Amino acid sequence: MSAVTTPRTDSPTATIPRRRTALDWRIRFGVLSLIWGFSFLLIKVGTEGYAPFQVTFGRLLFGTAVLAAAMAVKRERLPRGARTWGHLAVAAFLLNALPFSLFAYSELTIPSTLAGICNATSPLWGMALSLVALSEDRPTRRRVAGLGIGFLGVLTVLGVWQGFHGLDATGTAMALLASLSYPIGWIYVRRTLAGTGHSHLSMTGAQLLLATTQLALVTPLFTTLPSHFPVVPLLAIVALGALGTGLAMLLQYGIVAEVGPTTAQMVTYFIPVIATAAGVAILGESLTWSTPVGAVIVLAGAALTQAKPRR
Repeated sequence: MSAVTTPRTDSPTATIPRRRTALDWRIRFGVLSLIWGFSFLLIKVGTEGYAPFQVTFGRLLFGTAVLAAAMAVKRERLPRGARTWGHLAVAAFLLNALPFSLFAYSELTIPSTLAGICNATSPLWGMALSLVALSEDRPTRRRVAGLGIGFLGVLTVLGVWQGFHGLDATGTAMALLASLSYPIGWIYVRRTLAGTGHSHLSMTGAQLLLATTQLALVTPLFTTLPSHFPVVPLLAIVALGALGTGLAMLLQYGIVAEVGPTTAQMVTYFIPVIATAAGVAILGESLTWSTPVGAVIVLAGAALTQAKPRR
């Protein structure tokens, strides 16, 4: 979930050669889908015992620890250059610190199922933004139609014909804003950090380190140290960071390196399905007909926006 929008092939994360690993990519793809799908449940559980900023800080801290261990094993070094670190700081805010915090705050008032479906709108936002910010992404009838269908699905999920009755507008807006932050971040990365020559592991490790630093500065200003530490929410935060952020990013970029970003991006379409199933089955969250129907429409629209023009 930390980088739902898969990086482009000309992003700094694409400098790694295609390679095969012992574990088939389809198995890793399935594991990645489960990890990110369950992340919204883990956020909900984490916020039951800790403040949203504390959940986000813990998530980033444990995620950074996983990447630091991977860098140590592979003897990778952090990137150099003040300009690179400056751009990485912006990327860390847009791709990690901001959306992670917004999702944590949103789940104080909305179900994890709705947050997971809102997350699936990232490709729609990305399509809309790329038409403006990236001149090489030319609009096609199919992609524009996908954009319209996708946002029709969003309105279906929100129950617009009922006047958004029973829906927390603030929490939903935060979740949608978090989803918007991802494509903004990737467009920024594409424009500023493409072709730096650093490995994907080095860049990602530095990015998470900067995001952790940002939350370390912000969290004490808005929260107080807990008087006690509930075990289950704490374990949820540890899993959210170590698995949902650290391991998930390693899996994602490994899949991108092996089968390419187009195939890897398909994980986006499995996340809301898993998030909805987990929220209903484990947390007992209610589900009306408009939620799954709207989710299917959102995913159909998102799939159309990712369709490549015929040559």
